[in-house]
Amino acid sequence: MANTGIEAERIVRTLCSSHCGGACEMKVHVRGNRIVRIEADDKDGSPRMCARGHAYRQRVYAPDRLLYPLKRTGERGSGAFARVSWDEALETVAAAMKRVRVDHGNAAILHFCSMCDPHTLHHVGAFHRLLCQFGGYTAPWGYISCEGAAFSAGVTYGARRRFVQTDRGPEEYLDSRLIIMWSWNPATTELGSNIPLSLARAKERGARIVCVDPRYTASAAVFADRWVPIRPGTDAAALIAMAFVVVHESLQDQAFIDAHTVGFEPYREYLLGRKDGVVKTPEWAAAISGVPSGTIAALAREFARSKPAILATSIAAGRTAYGEQYHRAAAALEAITGNVSLQNWQHAPRRTRYQPHIPSPPNPVEAQAPPRRNSLPFRGASVNSSARVNVSLFADAILKGRAGGYPADYKFLWLSNTNYLNQLGEINKACEAFRKLDFVLVTEQFMTASARFADVVLPVCTFLERSDLHAPLEGGEFGVLGKAVEPLGESRSQLDICKALAPKLGIHDYGDNSDEAWIRDMLGKLSEEVGLPDYEQLKEQGVFRVGFDAPGTVPGKDGANQVIKPLRTPSGKVEIHSEIIAGMGIPSIPTLPQHIESWEGPSDPLAGKYPLQLISPHFKRRAHSQFDNLPWLRELQTQALAMNAVDAVARGIRHGDAVRVFNDRGEVRIPAEVTERIMPGVVALPQGAWFDPDEKGIDRGGSANVLTKNVTSPAGAFVSGTALVEVEKAVS
Repeated sequence: MANTGIEAERIVRTLCSSHCGGACEMKVHVRGNRIVRIEADDKDGSPRMCARGHAYRQRVYAPDRLLYPLKRTGERGSGAFARVSWDEALETVAAAMKRVRVDHGNAAILHFCSMCDPHTLHHVGAFHRLLCQFGGYTAPWGYISCEGAAFSAGVTYGARRRFVQTDRGPEEYLDSRLIIMWSWNPATTELGSNIPLSLARAKERGARIVCVDPRYTASAAVFADRWVPIRPGTDAAALIAMAFVVVHESLQDQAFIDAHTVGFEPYREYLLGRKDGVVKTPEWAAAISGVPSGTIAALAREFARSKPAILATSIAAGRTAYGEQYHRAAAALEAITGNVSLQNWQHAPRRTRYQPHIPSPPNPVEAQAPPRRNSLPFRGASVNSSARVNVSLFADAILKGRAGGYPADYKFLWLSNTNYLNQLGEINKACEAFRKLDFVLVTEQFMTASARFADVVLPVCTFLERSDLHAPLEGGEFGVLGKAVEPLGESRSQLDICKALAPKLGIHDYGDNSDEAWIRDMLGKLSEEVGLPDYEQLKEQGVFRVGFDAPGTVPGKDGANQVIKPLRTPSGKVEIHSEIIAGMGIPSIPTLPQHIESWEGPSDPLAGKYPLQLISPHFKRRAHSQFDNLPWLRELQTQALAMNAVDAVARGIRHGDAVRVFNDRGEVRIPAEVTERIMPGVVALPQGAWFDPDEKGIDRGGSANVLTKNVTSPAGAFVSGTALVEVEKAVS
């Protein structure tokens, strides 16, 4: 055969790493040391990769990739940097860390590693090992995305780890007679997971699907038989009224209640208004939620009578002022109708968690601190340490420190795998906090809003430029992920950065294992438990799928044996009335699910000044803030503020007009999308757009968190869904 001079093309099988939850299989075509194209895996049953995965080649070769270490030369936040050597960058970082340790103690060092690159080897374990060997640091507690859901799952079901009520096997959707998509838009948020395919097949098999959401989403348009608009932050009221209908009309599954729950009688008393004098009727909820009373009653009856049925309450409505009440009200409704588990149906987490980390010593900062007040028994001792700071409140903690009730005065911030400043509430407050710090270190691939505020930026390679192990949070895909190409420029993996920084910090036992050695070690510990192939087989195979746990981890029927496994709650049952909450003694977290009037809701006096409720949904072309800079994906969707025509006409706004969206926390300039696909009184600005302030501090990038508030719910949940704004036509 003639030599054409064209190098042979090879295919590297891997799993996408984009913090969307999909982990879709990818076939990466490589010629020489360059990726030439990426395609989805074509095996039957394999999740189909979305546009973001297909665009990853553009991300790897983006002209704005950070390829060399950078050191700040201008004011913090100005974005003025100079290229420096790795040695200078690491020496600068090490000197700052040592100085803070001597002057303020290790607790003054804050570190946060998010899930934007959620594989195993180059994740939080690498940083945790280094920082613990350095003497400790302040770590976060809580989940940005789903703390309300996690708290509810813990106090209601005794679930020990992250819990999302839409995390179900595909067979559960296929066998349902009724599926209620509550605040859930899987056509956007579950791209690549095959859940949309499961919903389509369930619909073909006769399932009725109802969407409860302030927006007529893509999922509602494709799957739903009915759209039920609801005001943000009022979901618990509607769910509680549904429970009232079930009880008032004797539709509850009393046998299930008696056998597998505690707290039904006090909840019945609450529903009937025996203590507070307020009967939780559909009419009561209609006045709060905007959902007609007849719709609430009809949906309650249908859910109680449809077996099996799924109440797929997503985590979005839990990111509100009292979001944990929404999740608890949903769990209570499922429990009293017996829709927690029928046959092999499992509501609480029934997937097995496999997520190994690089081994680390204990964190001395946490070991020396007492447990946090109102520690949660379903979480580990380290997470319950009073030394930790809520993940949503870093800015507040930095600004207030010990004087404001926090465990330490924070001086050094290290952000890895996260665009923290962009993704948490009240960006302008975060900017103030970042400016107060002695030193900010960011490891990044692009000059994000967070990176602009760094003193040193260290360039990180993408997951296609390193080897790793993918281990699912629960059931799903394992994979030994081979390196497709060598790292671009001088970018390094997260683990290599930690290995290089360790000796600068005086740490000589961090370990110099190769990626392969670490992966082999982790696999060796997992193989027996999970039934994985050995390293060589898994590397050759690329991906190995692990099934869900056997049923029976929550009350229900375990096959033909009728065996019931107790939960990890104090009672061993589903707790409608929570003993854990009773022991906490926090008035704003009642022992029964309740509707609590929200600040910055429709009834807040502030609504006279800022009458529109702001929500910040996910966007198809982004995974949180990732991919916002890619031209291919920007062609697909335009960042805009969705508002109902009623609200637009009242303000003289037409579709496409530039508008100013503002409140006391900041202002965003953005085009208006005038549409009937959102209810009046509510506006939606997709989350994740990169903060881009002009000289007046007005954000031109469309970042919703300029307008959200830096507080948490009583249980510690991020509250991005609770904010009031006004919208005006922009004059310049």
